[in-house]
Amino acid sequence: MGWARWVLVALAIQPGLWMTFDGARALIVGDYITPRSGEYAGQLGPWKHIVSAVGLDPRGTPMKAIYTAFGLAWLAAAAACALGAPWGTKAMLVMGIATLWYLPIGTAIGLVIAALAGWVLWRTHT
Repeated sequence: MGWARWVLVALAIQPGLWMTFDGARALIVGDYITPRSGEYAGQLGPWKHIVSAVGLDPRGTPMKAIYTAFGLAWLAAAAACALGAPWGTKAMLVMGIATLWYLPIGTAIGLVIAALAGWVLWRTHT
């Protein structure tokens, strides 16, 4: 696997592990991990506005399940890419785009992954 695929895998593991852990924890304990003190104590990130705008309660059970499923999908895409599955890089591109709602960190990682996966796919087809 070339350097670009290793970078894709390394980047994908970050949201994959975090979303799986935090979402599963929220399903079990009742809430996501949030800052304990300071200006943003107890608040979710800016992604809560996007989720609310489409009619989901950011702290509701359906969103916690979606959040966890997103994390698992990231890990599956990373594994597929690492193992050289023919669809692995395409899955990374899809996940990068699909995670743009997760402001701010997920958006940044999603943009980098989508751009890099698109570049890898373009290079393999030219």
